[in-house]
Amino acid sequence: MVARCQHRLLPDVLRPAAARGRGAAAGIPRVLQVARVPPCAGGHAVILASASARGARALLAGLAVALTVLAAPAVSADAAPPLLHPVFDDHAVLQRDRPLRVYGQASAGETVRVEFAGKRARARAGDDGRWEAELPALSAGGPHALVVSAGDRTQRVSDLLVGDVWLCSGQSNMELQVWRALDARAEIAGAGNDRIRMFTVPQVSDVVPKVAFSEAVEWQPVNPETVREFSASCYFFARELQKQVDVPMGLIDASWGGSRIQAWTSGEALRTLGDYDAELDVLGRYADDAVVAVGDWGTLWQDWWAAREGIDADDRPWATGDVAGPWRDAPEQLGAWERWGVPELADFNGMVWYRTTVELDAAQAAQGATLVLGPADEIDMTWVNGRGVGSTYGAGAGREYALPAGLLQAGENTIVVNVLDTYRDGGLAGPATAHALRLADGSQVPLDGGWRYRVVPPELGTPPRAPWQSAAGLSTLYNGMIAPIGRYGLRGALWYQGESNTFEHDRYADLLRALRSDWRSRFGDDLPLLVVQLANYGAAPTAPVESDWAGLRESQRAVAAEDRNTGLAVTIDIGDRYDIHPTNKQELGRRLARVARHVVYGESLPPSGPVPASTSRNGDAVMVRFGDVGDGLVAYGADGPIGFELCGADAGSCRYAQAELSGDRVILRAPGAGDATRVRYCWADSPVCTLFDGAGLPAGPFERPVTP
Repeated sequence: MVARCQHRLLPDVLRPAAARGRGAAAGIPRVLQVARVPPCAGGHAVILASASARGARALLAGLAVALTVLAAPAVSADAAPPLLHPVFDDHAVLQRDRPLRVYGQASAGETVRVEFAGKRARARAGDDGRWEAELPALSAGGPHALVVSAGDRTQRVSDLLVGDVWLCSGQSNMELQVWRALDARAEIAGAGNDRIRMFTVPQVSDVVPKVAFSEAVEWQPVNPETVREFSASCYFFARELQKQVDVPMGLIDASWGGSRIQAWTSGEALRTLGDYDAELDVLGRYADDAVVAVGDWGTLWQDWWAAREGIDADDRPWATGDVAGPWRDAPEQLGAWERWGVPELADFNGMVWYRTTVELDAAQAAQGATLVLGPADEIDMTWVNGRGVGSTYGAGAGREYALPAGLLQAGENTIVVNVLDTYRDGGLAGPATAHALRLADGSQVPLDGGWRYRVVPPELGTPPRAPWQSAAGLSTLYNGMIAPIGRYGLRGALWYQGESNTFEHDRYADLLRALRSDWRSRFGDDLPLLVVQLANYGAAPTAPVESDWAGLRESQRAVAAEDRNTGLAVTIDIGDRYDIHPTNKQELGRRLARVARHVVYGESLPPSGPVPASTSRNGDAVMVRFGDVGDGLVAYGADGPIGFELCGADAGSCRYAQAELSGDRVILRAPGAGDATRVRYCWADSPVCTLFDGAGLPAGPFERPVTP
């Protein structure tokens, strides 16, 4: 029997954000599995399509699914699955110049034979049926066919090339498609390169590592039809790199808008940091019993609240009965709090508590029930009668939380929702009549008794996010999107992420190191990591300021500087003050390719613009010496560069400094310069930076101590 066509894995149904659209919910419905049917027998299949943010794949928002049955002969329930892992498909690119790992699934104990480009290998499937074979290294070339056989089964995939394979990952700026990039129409029309192949990982989160994809996957050569929906940053990088490195390029895009770095890192790696053990323990319980785990998470959330400075011991907004705090009546229509006409909420990003009660009789309280809430923008933590019942990330999806038996009571029941908003509109969608308790007998009890609200002072900070929350969780995207790739051979990885972690920039360096080590343990100890430093975004400064964005850029710079297989692409000059998604991904691709040529391919060229090599006191001035300078330092638009600050040890002590160029040095002067202990450059969300080198590359933002 020849299994010629690719195995299509059906997505899990009704998982917490398992197959998501933008703003998908991550509530607590029970995880359900569906049958997996290969579309090989008769050439047809039953296909379950799930919501996704990938262009035409987006069928419904949130967790909605649609079932399409193609008129076809019936598929045998015992049809054997393909032998190869789905990443080994027609048109794939395999990594050159290193042993080739090929893997898949067979019957337990079965001998598997592999043949590729005249090379052969054997492997024996383990007790779980998984097998992995290793072929000798090959130089760039192709096309070749990969043939795998076991028993009386044979699978053949064709048109495979050998070249360099890159994993492109991160959040929305990596996800941003070619059709959204600068000059998109011309770029799409002119795209045509059979030697660049693209593979998009389905956007799936999971609470445990997966071994295969839960949606159909395929490799696609670049042409106007295929490139449109692919990552612009990833594609333009490969197109530019191939001008200098003339080999086939394989691109694997695993990205998710709004994601945090913790979601892309395995649970094992996060545990090495020592900060996430309790949350990871809850995540483990969530896989077995979501309702119990959510209650445990509610307790951890409450502990966080109680530890905030200024919170009294009796300040427990989730509790039943009378509670402390300045509670006020919310408008009946609810909706975005910015439109309530309340001055303090007119432009408010932060937390607001909501609270209401509902009366039940004894028969109603004795039934099982689900709390039905409208969408919340953007993260909620919800309690019923003082017990945590659910937490969801995503503005577009309604919340439905199954309530544990015995939680409801005859008489008054208290529902409390904490809503955190980090961007633009925030709040619990209305009207109030849209919220209800749905009882087991099918009846609904509306929550129409009126809501009260309480604004949380911003200085209390940002609460922890439930560890199962898709893009904001712990290990969820590693489990659903990185682990399913297996140990596929890579030349390197591109990482464009950080916007969602700026509020914890002081932890980001350790998190980035953990991710780097984690991915190297999977893909190879020497895996190069090319990091995109955050671009400029937001208001331009008129005085020295503290900046979370600048702090995160410094973490990125420091981690890149400490490791010879890590590079940094500086983008501080190609962002957009008014759009967090700058469209000039072509220049980003050029800069990433330049970094790769230095870090990965060993070219002796400055990789990413001038970098600070030393900062020292020089009389009444401070001198900064730069390395990696191509064709000398230059200042754009003035005699000297702007954006330098001299700072003392205390907060608020930074002052702008006058800067003068002197060869590969910048000399800084300002009142009190002799007391300066730190130098900052381009330290703001969206700074004005004018120091470049003669090759046109910008000096990136930094903060360094002044040495005597």
